[in-house]
Amino acid sequence: MEVPFIRKTLRKTAPLGVLCLVLLSGCQTIRSLQPALPASPVARPVPTTFAGPDHVRPDRVGPSDSVGIAALNWRTFFDDDNLIELIDTALTQNLDLRIATQRIEQARATFDYSRGFLAPQVNVVASAGVDRYGRNTLNGVGNFDTNLSDNVRGDLLIPNPTPDFFVGVRSTWEVDIWGKLRNQRKAAYLRLLGSERGRQAVITGLVAEVARYYYTLLALDGELEIIQKNISYQSNALELVRVQKEAGRVTELAVQQFAAQLLNTRSRQGQVRQQIIEAENELNRLLGRYPQPILRGSSLQSRELPGKVLTGLPAQMLLRRPDIRQAELELQAANVDVDVARAEFLPSLNLTGYLGLNSFRLGTLANPASIAAGLLSGLSAPVFNRRFIRANYRGSVAQSREAFYRYGQTIVTGFSEVTTGLRGVENYRQVAELQTEEVTTLTNAVNIANDLFRSGYATYLEVITAQRNVLEAELALINTKQAQFLSLTDLYRALGGGWE
Repeated sequence: MEVPFIRKTLRKTAPLGVLCLVLLSGCQTIRSLQPALPASPVARPVPTTFAGPDHVRPDRVGPSDSVGIAALNWRTFFDDDNLIELIDTALTQNLDLRIATQRIEQARATFDYSRGFLAPQVNVVASAGVDRYGRNTLNGVGNFDTNLSDNVRGDLLIPNPTPDFFVGVRSTWEVDIWGKLRNQRKAAYLRLLGSERGRQAVITGLVAEVARYYYTLLALDGELEIIQKNISYQSNALELVRVQKEAGRVTELAVQQFAAQLLNTRSRQGQVRQQIIEAENELNRLLGRYPQPILRGSSLQSRELPGKVLTGLPAQMLLRRPDIRQAELELQAANVDVDVARAEFLPSLNLTGYLGLNSFRLGTLANPASIAAGLLSGLSAPVFNRRFIRANYRGSVAQSREAFYRYGQTIVTGFSEVTTGLRGVENYRQVAELQTEEVTTLTNAVNIANDLFRSGYATYLEVITAQRNVLEAELALINTKQAQFLSLTDLYRALGGGWE
C-alpha cells in the first residue's frame, strides 16, 4: 500500500525538485565558471597639498584662503568685457559643445531604453494564418475525431486547411530576480551623469582655449606696439647717420647698416600681422563663426597679473574637475557592468501571456466565445553557451580595470597640470620682473649710445647693437607676460574652474 503512495508523491514533487536543482546549479555556475583573475588594483593615496611655491600652499594660508580661484565664476575670473563677450559667443555657437550636448541626449535615450526592460513588454497583435494538417499528424487525427462528435456542428467544425485568426495583446516579461535589469538601468544612469560631466569638461576647455587665443592676440598687439616704437627710433637714427655722412663724420657703410636694421624690423612687423590674422581665425573657429576682426582691449604691455593666486585643497580639485568626475562615474558604471555580466550565469525567469479573440473562422472572431487567454512562465539557465557568457564576464572585468586605471591617470594628470600652472605663474612673474629691469637698462643704454654717437665717442655699431638689444628684450618681456596669463588660465582650468 505504501509503494503506490510514494510513487504518487514523487510524481507530484518531481517538477519542484527539478526546479530547485536548476536554481541551485545556476547559483553555483558563477563559482565554478568564473575565470581566475588577478587581485583587484589598489588606489594610490592622493596628495594633501599641491607642490607649489610656499606662499600659495594651502597649508600656509588662512581659513579664508582655503577656497581657490576655481570657485570663481569665469565672468569674475576673467575681468575683461571683451573676453566675456567672446566666451558667451563660444558657449552659444561652438560646434564641439553642441556635439557634447548630443552625447548627453544619446546617453539619456539609452537610460530611458534600459528602464523599459523592467516593465512587461505589451504589444497589440492582429494576426492571421493557415495550417494544413496531414492525416497522420496529431492535429489531423484529433480534428478528424472532433468533427465526428455529436456536439460539434456548424461553425464549430474544424476545416482543413485550418485558418487561425487572433486579435488582442501579447506580453513578455523577464522577472528581475537577480537585479540584472536594475543594474543595467543603473549603469546607463551613471553614464548619463558622466556625459553631463563630459559636457562640463568641454566647457572648461573651451573657456580656457578662448582666453588663451585672446591673450595671444593681446600679446601680438603688444609686439606690434613695441616694433612700431622701435621703427620710429631706428628711423630717427637713420636720418641722423645720413646727416653725419653728409658732414663727413661716417661712411656709407654706416648708413647701409642702419637702413638694413630698419628693414629687418619692418619685416618683423609684417610677420606679427600675419600671426594676428591666424590667431583671429582660430578664435573665430572656436566661436563657430566665419573669419572677422576680434574686438579686444589694450595690449598686455599695460596689464598685470593678480598679486596672489590661491589653489585651494586637492580634494576640492577632485570634486570640481569635470573630467575626474566623469572618469569616476565611468568607473562606477563599469563596475556595475561586471555585476550584470555575473548575473548572466544565473537562471532567468520569463513570463509570457496573451489576451484576445482567437478563432479559426473569421465570422466568429467577434463572438464572446472566442475570448482566449494564456499565461506561461519558464526558467532558463545557460548550458551550452557558457563559454560566451564567461568571455563576456571577463571582458566586463577587463573594462572595469581599464576604467580604474583611467580614473587614476586622470587624477595624476590633474595634479600635474595644477603644479605646472602654479609654478609657471610664479616663475614667469620672477622672469618678468628681471626682464623689466633689463628693458629699463637697455633703454637707457640706447639713449646713452645715441648721445655718445652724436658726440663722436661711440661708433654706429654700438648704436645698432643697443637698439637691437632693447628690441629683443622688449619682445621677450611681452612673451613672458603672455606666458604668465596663459599659465594662470591653465591653472584655472586645471583646478576645475570655468564650467559654471
